[in-house]
Amino acid sequence: MSSTNPHFENKTVYEHVKEARNKGLYASMETHGVEMPGRYAAGLDSAKDTAITLQLLFVVMSALSLSLGQIFLGTFLFSIGWLIWKTGRSALLGWSRLERLHRLIEEERWEIEHHRAQEREELTVLYQMKGFKGKLLEEVIDVLMADDNRLLQVMLEEELGLQLEVYEHPLKQSLGAAIGVLVSSGIFFLALCIPVFYATYLASFIIIASCCYFEAKKQKNEVPSAIIWTIAISALALSIAYLISKVHL
Repeated sequence: MSSTNPHFENKTVYEHVKEARNKGLYASMETHGVEMPGRYAAGLDSAKDTAITLQLLFVVMSALSLSLGQIFLGTFLFSIGWLIWKTGRSALLGWSRLERLHRLIEEERWEIEHHRAQEREELTVLYQMKGFKGKLLEEVIDVLMADDNRLLQVMLEEELGLQLEVYEHPLKQSLGAAIGVLVSSGIFFLALCIPVFYATYLASFIIIASCCYFEAKKQKNEVPSAIIWTIAISALALSIAYLISKVHL
C-alpha cells in the first residue's frame, strides 16, 4: 500500500488519505470555530462582539460630550444595523460552509463511481489503521464496497473525517447570532440606565466573561485562561480608545 498511483497525484494511499482528512477538516470548520455547534458559537461570538463594540461606541460618544439621551439613541440605532449585519453575515457564512460540504460529497460520489479500485485501496488503508487485517479486513471491505450509499457515508466519515449529523442549517446559526446581539444589547442598555459611569463597562466585561466561560466549557478548554486573556484584550482596546479620546477630543 506504499506504492504511488497517478490517481493519487503520485502520493501513497496513506498520504492521499491524510490530505483528504485536511480537506475534510477545512470543510467542517464552523464559522466561529471548529468544536461547537454553529448556533452556540455564533451566539456567543456575536454577544462578545456586541458588548465590546457598543462599549467602544459609548467611549467615543462620551468623549464628544453627548447627552445620555443622544448616546442612548445613537447606540440604539447602531444596534439595529449591527443586528442585521451579524445575523445576515452568520447566515452567509453558514451557507458557504454547506457549499464546501456539498462539493466534497459530490467529489467523493464521483470518485466512487469512476475510481472504485482506488477507493478500495483507500478504504483498506483506513481499516488497516483501525487494526483490521487478513480475512476479516477483506470481508469488511467487500461488505462496504457492495453498497454505494454506505460506501459514500463511510468515505466521508472515515477518509474526510466529516460527521454529517452535526451540520446545522445556516438559519439556525443566524438565529443564534441574532439572539447573541439582542441579549448583549439589552444588558448594555439596562446598564446605560444606571446612573453610575462605570455601569456599562462592568456590564460589557460581565457579558464577555460569561461568553468566554460557556465557550471554554463547551470546548473543554481552561476557563480562567480563556476569560483572563479575552478580558485583557477588551480592557486594552477600551483603555487605548479612552486615552486617545481624552488627548485629542
